[in-house]
Amino acid sequence: MSAAAVPELKRISRVEAMRLGPGWSHSCHAMLYAANPGQLFGRIPMRFSVLMRFDGLLGFPGGFVDRRFWSLEDGLNRVLGLGLGCLRLTEADYLSSHLTEGPHRVVAHLYARQLTLEQLHAVEISAVHSRDHGLEVLGLVRVPLYTQKDRVGGFPNFLSNAFISTAKYQLLFALKVLNMMPEEKLAEALAAATEKQKKALEKLLPSSS
Repeated sequence: MSAAAVPELKRISRVEAMRLGPGWSHSCHAMLYAANPGQLFGRIPMRFSVLMRFDGLLGFPGGFVDRRFWSLEDGLNRVLGLGLGCLRLTEADYLSSHLTEGPHRVVAHLYARQLTLEQLHAVEISAVHSRDHGLEVLGLVRVPLYTQKDRVGGFPNFLSNAFISTAKYQLLFALKVLNMMPEEKLAEALAAATEKQKKALEKLLPSSS
């Protein structure tokens, strides 16, 4: 199976994003992660634990920020307080801004902070007691950053799920630029996920013959 290139959205600087006119909406999301020395089945390195949230679709904690009333970081922290309840990010955690494709003019900002594994677990516990847990936010999940021998289990399977808006692009981008996974491994996992989705669709659709 040949690995396709990892897709990317148009990246712009934070300064450029702040110069965009009132016709643009700003979304801010946070990727929280920690080095994980554990091994699955005692032999598959876990490498890192990355948190994403589930609300029917997979995405990072965060949401839209009204720039008329909030700075990016203040708006992000306000949303994180509702869904996580215990964390504040700063401009030092800023990672990237991307322009989204489609009819809606949205610039997606991503923040990333590395925690210890103990701190990451504390965030998971706090999230269960946050205001939005069980309502808009249905829980946090850890991204499996490994691939099993069948070349589908683990990260490829995870990528075959449904993601909201730019979340999958942001995940792949962050894993690459933070040197958490080589680009060729990202591309291999994405190709395996795409192939799995294709086969599943073929089983659902009646044969044209």
